[in-house]
Amino acid sequence: MPKLYSSDQIIKVLQKKGFFYIFQKGSHVKFRKSGSPTLTVIIPAGRKEIPMGTFKSILRQANLAEKNFKKK
Repeated sequence: MPKLYSSDQIIKVLQKKGFFYIFQKGSHVKFRKSGSPTLTVIIPAGRKEIPMGTFKSILRQANLAEKNFKKK
């Protein structure tokens, strides 16, 4: 079974990659990275485990690879 990541782990990596907090509505947090193109990612906040399908969607939105989340 693949490793599932928490919201906090995902947010930490996004911030290291240059994303910054925009706002929160309910249980979802919006992050943005300026540039060309501008990237916007919405994360379900406060979750201990993000489902793999949701995680893959976050990767596509953020234009990142799963290797960015691996511990070194």
